[in-house]
Amino acid sequence: MIDDSEDRFIPNMDGFKDRMLKARVAIDKARESDIPVIFIQEIHRKNLSDFGRELDGDEDIHCLDNDPGTDIAEKELGFRPDDYLIPKRRYSAFYGTDLEILLKGLKVETLILVGALTDVCVHYTFVDGHQGDYFCRVIEDCMGGSSFDAHNASLRAMEYLQTGAIRSLDEVLTAMEKS
Repeated sequence: MIDDSEDRFIPNMDGFKDRMLKARVAIDKARESDIPVIFIQEIHRKNLSDFGRELDGDEDIHCLDNDPGTDIAEKELGFRPDDYLIPKRRYSAFYGTDLEILLKGLKVETLILVGALTDVCVHYTFVDGHQGDYFCRVIEDCMGGSSFDAHNASLRAMEYLQTGAIRSLDEVLTAMEKS
């Protein structure tokens, strides 16, 4: 579920919901181009036993199992039963999940990332993907951070690791057309 209300567990930059909804365009084009679509879902146990150090910072309790706000945005983002779904308990989609096994099985070399939060989950997933020798690309107008400053700082850090990593939706759509 995509929520841009004032009453949320984690702060989001202005325009967050619109940025998340733009991701649907990239997702639909990926399917049309036979690019596998993998949804990553942060989800925690209701008894909070799997949060670890995550609550030591500014984040409050969030993404609890069986909480409607944790559900995949099926309608908004077009999640389908034949898409892949990777649940995760930490910021990086690689840490403690079977994402790496799936990517190897699909023979993926390039990751195209969209989503939330630029400065947390996207950033940490990007870094682990980079360290795993994947080419990583982020569609900057299809992701949102906890603030504009945090969003932009993370984009700069990702671009530092892989020159050309930051792309616009239009650039990615054009590249998918050519593939």
